[in-house]
Amino acid sequence: MTARPEHLPERLALLADMQAATYITEGLLTGREDVPSIALNKATEELPVDDARFRLRRVRDLIDDVMYKVQAEERPVTAADAWLAPRLHATLRLTRREAADARLWNYLALGVAPDYVVRRHLPTTPKKDGGAPSVARARFRGVHYTQAFARLWWTAELFRNGPDYGPVVVACGNQDMLNTALRMDVVDHRPTALALVRLIEREVIRTGREANALASAVNASAATLMYDVVAPDSERDAEPLRDWIAAAEGASPVSRNALPEGPEEERAPETSVAVLTDYFEGLFADAPVRGREVVEESSAG
Repeated sequence: MTARPEHLPERLALLADMQAATYITEGLLTGREDVPSIALNKATEELPVDDARFRLRRVRDLIDDVMYKVQAEERPVTAADAWLAPRLHATLRLTRREAADARLWNYLALGVAPDYVVRRHLPTTPKKDGGAPSVARARFRGVHYTQAFARLWWTAELFRNGPDYGPVVVACGNQDMLNTALRMDVVDHRPTALALVRLIEREVIRTGREANALASAVNASAATLMYDVVAPDSERDAEPLRDWIAAAEGASPVSRNALPEGPEEERAPETSVAVLTDYFEGLFADAPVRGREVVEESSAG
């Protein structure tokens, strides 16, 4: 199985897409090869800023801890997402502009933790043609909703409620919700994202099929109903985020037991979240869900 990189510099770096592609080999994707870490680091670019947020060791320690935790507790590898997403977000303290730079995520996946990407995303069953299972290339170098670390960071960013990462943990608990919602533009509206989470908490949404059906219905309805009009969000103030980033220099490593706290931004209005929760529940009641129709027809017959 792919191992932890032998060479880990002190600071994170940037790795361009073209450079990253040369290190994503079939051997790496099947977990049979390591990344040549010294050569890879010679191909990187320095980050434009030099501050405490980009100390490599803090991120690598999180990776080591989550892999140990999942193995020690004999939990499925998908359980790593709910633990790691808020802690990665609170450790890196990125702006959205910084997080939009794919080169940073390329470096995390190949230069910092290729072993984690393989363990988290390597399928457990062979391919249909009998070939060895392999990790999708997009987990190492891909868009924000598929790349192994970008998807975690953006989930934490879009589903947190001000400093509260609790909704992030709930969202990560339903992989289909996580994978589908991140592709939707409407999830950038906080009351929408939190209403989706609220339906999981109420156990209205329990399965992956139900999550996909709800997400499709919410996305389709957004074409005719502007959620930010019927359920306005509070105006975002950039000052708390700037303060949170500035405090990174003296911040302790995030807790491994308690959830960390994000920037002290104002939370989404509860009335807006409640309005959309009720509306989405109504949409879901009429949404086609694979399997649900069969049960209802069988009961009727």
